[in-house]
Amino acid sequence: MAEAVPVRCPECLRENGYTAPAFPCACGAPAVLPLDPSAPPAVLSHRNWSEAWVRARCAACGRVGEWPQPEVGCGSCGTVVRLAVLPVDASPGGAAGGAAQAYRPPPGGAAHGSSGARAAAAAAAGRGPGVPVPRAPFRPVTIRTARDAVASAALYLRWLGFRDVRSPEGPPVPSAAVDLRAPGLVAQVDPTTAPTGLRAVECLWLNGLAASASAVYFALAGYTQEARSRADALGIPLFIMDLTGMPQPLNEAAEALVTAGG
Repeated sequence: MAEAVPVRCPECLRENGYTAPAFPCACGAPAVLPLDPSAPPAVLSHRNWSEAWVRARCAACGRVGEWPQPEVGCGSCGTVVRLAVLPVDASPGGAAGGAAQAYRPPPGGAAHGSSGARAAAAAAAGRGPGVPVPRAPFRPVTIRTARDAVASAALYLRWLGFRDVRSPEGPPVPSAAVDLRAPGLVAQVDPTTAPTGLRAVECLWLNGLAASASAVYFALAGYTQEARSRADALGIPLFIMDLTGMPQPLNEAAEALVTAGG
């Protein structure tokens, strides 16, 4: 697997770990974007979809493709930064570069089981509370449209163990968050390019109360500081998604959800 690299947030100076994802090249080998260690992270204040893609060369076959630009959400202040990738000419050409990361199978049936079944299995294996539930690595959906963002969030919830995750039919409205429902779960996905605000978090919390369900939020552009503070006070898990489709937990509630599962 690709090694995690420290990324210092330019706003709060906290270091966040980041592991470059692998994308399936047309040759069948996993292509890992070569990060440029000499370029500082750039704060992403406005998302421009046409500039969110970067050219990179597959280390196995040499094919040049376009992939989502690497992004990292700060776990402390919520700032989203974009990481630079080595130019195509400077990318490693050998197979020992990005092709070192192997494919992993998609989440199996164990990740879709009930919380009680996983708890019983954990007890039988001698694992106590707080010990991460073993799962196959998550396989995200590359985000090119709002529909992709909703699909990746739904897959992630299923990977966490929530069953019967449902999304509304038809394309999502670009200016509004999209609901996802499952037994005991109310989730929203904000596929817009503006940070999610306080009101959206509070409305999700009220929806969760009305449905007697847990509430989870996913956003592409991060959250305002007021929204983060309110979510922390209410215990709402917040996740941020980059264009690779990989959700990253932003607060303690989200980290606890990843550890315990659905």
